[in-house]
Amino acid sequence: MDTRAFRRSLNKSDNYYRNQGFGEKEQIATQMGDEYQSELIQTIRNQGYTYTQGDVTIKLAKDFGFCWGVERAIAMAYEARQHFPSQRIWITNEIIHNPGVNQRLQDMNVQFIQVINGTKDFSVVDQGDVVILPAFGASVDEMKLLNDRACTIIDTTCPWVSKVWTTVEKHKKSSFTSIIHGKYKHEETVATKSFADKYLVVLNLDEAQYVADYILRSGDSPEERLRQRNEFLAKFANAYSEGFDPDQDLTAVGIANQTTMLKGETERIGKLLERTMLKKYGPQAVNNHFSSFNTICDATQERQDAMFELVDMDMDLMVVIGGFNSSNTTHLQEIAIERGIPSYHIDGPQRLSSDNQIEHQPLHQAITVSQNWLPEGKIVIGITSGASTPDKSVAQVIQRIFQLKAELPTPAVV
Repeated sequence: MDTRAFRRSLNKSDNYYRNQGFGEKEQIATQMGDEYQSELIQTIRNQGYTYTQGDVTIKLAKDFGFCWGVERAIAMAYEARQHFPSQRIWITNEIIHNPGVNQRLQDMNVQFIQVINGTKDFSVVDQGDVVILPAFGASVDEMKLLNDRACTIIDTTCPWVSKVWTTVEKHKKSSFTSIIHGKYKHEETVATKSFADKYLVVLNLDEAQYVADYILRSGDSPEERLRQRNEFLAKFANAYSEGFDPDQDLTAVGIANQTTMLKGETERIGKLLERTMLKKYGPQAVNNHFSSFNTICDATQERQDAMFELVDMDMDLMVVIGGFNSSNTTHLQEIAIERGIPSYHIDGPQRLSSDNQIEHQPLHQAITVSQNWLPEGKIVIGITSGASTPDKSVAQVIQRIFQLKAELPTPAVV
């Protein structure tokens, strides 16, 4: 399918809304300000991102929380609800990875497409219904289905995600395989894959090194090469395009990424594969075998940079706030863990209980409960949040920490 032609035709449709609003932006901005902004957070910003109350000093990252793409997506969804007050409105997925925001949309009678046996059930969507595409985007097949059903489509896809789609379409035009740094099940990567022809999704630098080693292998017997090929396909099962052949489809590759991955790792993967192609094909021919475009989201980069700055400060522990299924929040957590800072990933203030317990999600583990997480005496706590977390949620966590710390018994003086 010519996905670029489809996107152009969709842009010309009278039932498709992406960049144009409905003339109600000021009212929606006021509503969102009331629901998601916080005077406390603004005060902390004004005080140099440091705030002390009682025995607790908060060090706030200088970039955190809602990014422009997330705010845009929520505003478009709110505006759609207001503009189509009597029509059924659906959304193809969580609009962002924030349970509070998604619940707010449900309260506004925006219905979510259900997943049944691993497949979205679009049978509930009738001709003429309004359907919102989330900030992560939607697959080509989903967009085509909705367009064919004459739905009104409100496309809140983040422009940075669309930029990645354009990149993989360039790969396709040049017969390059897209190497996508991401999580193959993540909604954004699922959408990105649908715009590619040949693709392979790699989760991290270790998987990219495995790919590089495979590209450079030589001198093996036919039997050994077949074994290695089968091993490769088993290792990346579900993470490559239909009919993928590593012996044929890794001769020319281009780099793309899920926009919420760690910037530095994406860059290292790109450099690794560039060096691999230089070694295999030489500098004169490398451009025929390797392609790279900058598809790293500015907001993701800024939040990661702010986190690196924050973890260089002296602190007792770190609290990272965001949806448990939020990729960009998880990567902020990784940065704290790499520095050896006790760190807790929570999705809101409800995870903090009055008996000094915290319900949190350790990196790549199930949600668990930790006891006595707040130390005695004066403490410094670093705070940051993912790009889908509103300021008000961050403020509620901070206020809850102040409350809980004040309730703790005063340590005995020896």
